[in-house]
Amino acid sequence: MQEETNSTPSRRPRWFRNWMSLAGAVIAIGSVFAVLFLFATELFLPRSNPYMGILVYILAPAFFFLGVALIIIGLWLQRRQKAEVSLWSFNLALPRDRKMLAAFIGGALTFLLCSTIGSYQTYRYTDSVQFCGLACHVPMKPEYTAYLVSPHARVACVECHVGAGAEWYARSKLNGIRQLFDVTLGTIPRPIETPIKNLRPARATCEQCHWPQRFIGDLDRTDYHYLSDETNTPLAVRLLLKVGGGQLDGSMSGIHWHVSQNFSVQYIAKDRQRQNIPWVRVTDTRDGKVTIFKEGSFHDDPSKYDLRTMDCIDCHTRPSHRFLSPDEAVDAAIHAGLLDRSVPWLRSNIVATLTAPYQTTEAAAKAIAATLRVNYPKLTGIERVVAETQHIYRENFFPEMKTDWRVHPDNIGHKITDGCFRCHDGNHMTDDGKQVISANCNLCHTILAQGSGKQLKQLNAAGEEFYHIDSVYTQPSCSMCHTGTL
Repeated sequence: MQEETNSTPSRRPRWFRNWMSLAGAVIAIGSVFAVLFLFATELFLPRSNPYMGILVYILAPAFFFLGVALIIIGLWLQRRQKAEVSLWSFNLALPRDRKMLAAFIGGALTFLLCSTIGSYQTYRYTDSVQFCGLACHVPMKPEYTAYLVSPHARVACVECHVGAGAEWYARSKLNGIRQLFDVTLGTIPRPIETPIKNLRPARATCEQCHWPQRFIGDLDRTDYHYLSDETNTPLAVRLLLKVGGGQLDGSMSGIHWHVSQNFSVQYIAKDRQRQNIPWVRVTDTRDGKVTIFKEGSFHDDPSKYDLRTMDCIDCHTRPSHRFLSPDEAVDAAIHAGLLDRSVPWLRSNIVATLTAPYQTTEAAAKAIAATLRVNYPKLTGIERVVAETQHIYRENFFPEMKTDWRVHPDNIGHKITDGCFRCHDGNHMTDDGKQVISANCNLCHTILAQGSGKQLKQLNAAGEEFYHIDSVYTQPSCSMCHTGTL
């Protein structure tokens, strides 16, 4: 009687008569379940995850096809098996197989539960700053390092690089997949190209927190510098920056006039990094009046170029990923007391050490230590000088990615890069020559005091002429001499 029961053909589908096919079915179902869960999770969250495309379109399909492959292999083995019971097949008429099936179902349910929890935890990790900055360690190390000490260190990467909205959600998915292949194949550019072409407009990201119409008043700021002489002479400039603010009619004054809702500023750039701007168009949106300024040497047809509408990023080019130049970094360290200004020629020696060519960060650290110890063999605090110089290098120089201040222009101001002087150089004018984009220093700021010590306390509300060390400044552009190494 038992033999008849065991020999009775099963009416269940063939793929449910071997353990391998059954395991494959569970894995395939689990991958589909994970995809549906991830979509549902993101649907109810306030913003999208730029890397969910990797999970949904690469990892999940990989597990799905693995499950399908196991189903096919199980069927193939089942067809090759002999009449006797195989290790891969089972018969529900046998008590042992029924117990094994019950255990299998329990394991399958546990697997699905773990898949759900794992999918959610993976989603959370790929949405984190740590994933953006550390998962692709070498390519993203410069950006991540600079981000950690930036004013936006508590703002998640996706807030600016993705934001909300279906269109940018889809773009971020495709971009995440492209980045994965670039990192895997080693085709990611070194340094990373900027500005980012597919970055969404600043009005949809920056202005979610920074509301230009409510910028009120001016900013009192003092920039501290030191000369590259034997005594590291201090030289500071106290400025009243005319940041500006919103008016009752909705217009803007001061520097932020450039993003006023009453005016649209558009320009043409002849280079990828938008440093060479020969043509500017200003449109008064209230009456439609258009004014075009251009350099005298520009005679091209503007329609041949891409026209860009000015927004926050055109001046704030490095809001979260700024790499200090050697002279800026050393000035900041001296002013903070991290480097001793009384050490002769300290500034010039450290700047020269930082700007020497190195192949790797590790090689730079060793060379910096050796050079400074040779320069100051009897200095008691030499180890502190070495440590701070190495720290400056690690924070701002990344030879593995060919990244430092030289490849990512910071357009706030006009000392090391042309910045404001890209347009405000006195050379951009209308065809009739009656209107010029002014290069007047007092247009954007007023120099209240300059020098050191008591000189900084003698404020001049009317403003002073800028003195270049010991003479009136006459050069058209600071960046002609100040390259970040003076």
